[in-house]
Amino acid sequence: MRTLKVLAVLLLGCFLGARGICAESITIKGSTTVLPIAQAAAEVFMDDNPGVNISVQGGGSGVGIASIIDGTCDIGDASRPIKDAELSTAADNGVNPKAYVVAMDGIAVVVHPSNPVTALSKKQIKDIYTGKISDWSEVGGNMGKIVVLGRDSSSGTFEAFESLALSKAKVRADALLNASNQAVASTVARTPGAIGYVGLGYVTSEIKAVTVDGVMPSKETVLSGEYPLSRPLFMYTNGKPKGVVKEFIDFVLSQQGQHLVEENGYVGLK
Repeated sequence: MRTLKVLAVLLLGCFLGARGICAESITIKGSTTVLPIAQAAAEVFMDDNPGVNISVQGGGSGVGIASIIDGTCDIGDASRPIKDAELSTAADNGVNPKAYVVAMDGIAVVVHPSNPVTALSKKQIKDIYTGKISDWSEVGGNMGKIVVLGRDSSSGTFEAFESLALSKAKVRADALLNASNQAVASTVARTPGAIGYVGLGYVTSEIKAVTVDGVMPSKETVLSGEYPLSRPLFMYTNGKPKGVVKEFIDFVLSQQGQHLVEENGYVGLK
C-alpha cells in the first residue's frame, strides 16, 4: 500500500511538474541575434510550464546549426539559412534540419552618437569595410580614422552582412572582429571613430543607426523589404519537433511569442 502511495505521488508530481520531478528540458544554442528572443520566450514559457527547464546559450549561428547536426541541442538558433555543406553533413549524420522563421530583422549599421554622419550608401559601406575608405571625412564626417568593427566567421550576422552589404567582398585585414552583437554595440558606444553592425534589437541610445541608401532600419521598412539589409531569423530542429519542443516553437510563433519578439526590438511576423 505504501509503495502504491509513493507511486501515486510521483505520478502526480510528474503530471504537474512539481519540484522538477519528471521535468522536461529543452536546450537551445546559437545566434546571438536570436538570443534575446529565445531568452525572453524561455522565461515566459517556463513560468507557464513549471515542469519544463530551458537552457539558452549563444555562440553564433554556426554553433547553433552544428549543435543540431551533432545532437547537442534541441533547437538551433540562426540568423542565416543553413548552408549546402551543413545540409550534407546533416544527411550523413541522419539529421533532417527543419527551419522555422521566428522573426524578421534589419542589420543596423551603427556609429557613435557624437559622429555627425547620419547616412551611408551601400557602396560607401562596402568601401569602408573593404578598405577603400579609411577616414570619416571621405563620407561627410569629421576628419579621423574609421575604426571598423565586424563579427567573427561563425556569426550568421557576419554572413548576412557580407552577402547583403559587401556582395561577398573580403573584409579589410585591420577590421576588429567581435564574438557577439553586444560586443559590437558596446565597443561602438565607447569608441567615437567606430562603425559596426548589429541586429535591430541591439540598437540603443548609446549607439546611432545610420540610414542605408536613404532608408532607416525599422519594423515598417524591414517588413516592406525597403531596408536593404533585412533578413529572416530562424530556429532549427531535427525534423518536425514533437512534445515540449513543438510546444515551445508554437509558443514563439504565437501572438504572445511575437509580442515578445517586438518587445526585444525585432520585427514580429504577426
